[in-house]
Amino acid sequence: MSLLEYFGSHTSLYAVRLVIALVLCGLIGFEREIKNQSAGFRTHILVGVGACLMMLLSLYGFESYIDEYDNVRFDPARIPSYVISGIGFLGAGTIMVHGVTIRGLTTAASIWTVAGIGLVVGAGMYDIALLSTAIVLLSLMFLNKIEKRKMKDSGKQRVEIIVAYKDSIQNVLSTLDQPGIVLRSSQMKKGEPIHTMRFVIEVKRKVQVNELVEKICNQDSVQEVKCSF
Repeated sequence: MSLLEYFGSHTSLYAVRLVIALVLCGLIGFEREIKNQSAGFRTHILVGVGACLMMLLSLYGFESYIDEYDNVRFDPARIPSYVISGIGFLGAGTIMVHGVTIRGLTTAASIWTVAGIGLVVGAGMYDIALLSTAIVLLSLMFLNKIEKRKMKDSGKQRVEIIVAYKDSIQNVLSTLDQPGIVLRSSQMKKGEPIHTMRFVIEVKRKVQVNELVEKICNQDSVQEVKCSF
């Protein structure tokens, strides 16, 4: 039996759509990889190509059964609907909560979006796929810069504070809890006996950062403080 007999008439179409899904979703994943997010290049490619595969299965996988049996009815939207609802477990895995700070929401949204891009590529809707990819990339790359510029124009600045401490960090958190200071993210690294806490805060110019650092240094449990702008 010839090897070609194992392939159907739509093989070239399958290959083109899978490659397009790989390229488009890979572009979005590459942007996430550059920013060192928890889900990067490979994850986005696998999600996009997998979604495209499920759409191809839904559209072409059951043609022979439908043609052979007149009483067979099949809804081509059923499998894609499970892809969209089922992709949530991957998105949830990228979301991390640090106290009142939540990180990874953007990456979770990008995973959900590339699943949609994979589905529309599998359905042959190349124009929507290209337009969606362009919009997502522009949003991820430029909106963050606009946000930072807006923050700068509003008289705010972002400061990173690394605190090495023993026992409790509660007094430091109380020091940061004051008007004019917004806690953007926090990350803790436990050690023995010294622990490390990294804060990223936004402060108004009227808030004296040096005074803030001095207050943190005066806490009994604090061993060392590093500050960078």
